[in-house]
Amino acid sequence: MSKNMQLTVTARPYYDNDLEGTYPKLTRHLRRQDSNLVEQNSSLYELAGKLDQLLYRFDGTPLREVFLSHGDKLRNLHKIIQESIADWNLSQADKHLYSIEDIFNEIESELD
Repeated sequence: MSKNMQLTVTARPYYDNDLEGTYPKLTRHLRRQDSNLVEQNSSLYELAGKLDQLLYRFDGTPLREVFLSHGDKLRNLHKIIQESIADWNLSQADKHLYSIEDIFNEIESELD
């Protein structure tokens, strides 16, 4: 690594529309407590990384219950992706990003 520069890899959101257009039920619930997550067009990877904060903020809500049922999977996937990025195993990280998307698709279908 260079003394004055470093390489970084990030997971940026890429939605056909935006977070709200792709996950309207999820964003409706998020907006009630933290509209910034919706306004910032957060990536699903970012949301998975903030899961414990979201569980705390959404205590007593239906969203918290749905997040709880998927929490272990999301935490594990987020950790694996972080490790894969750190090891420059980007194809594995990408594969696990698809798994996070699948979980958020399930979350969307479980919300009212």
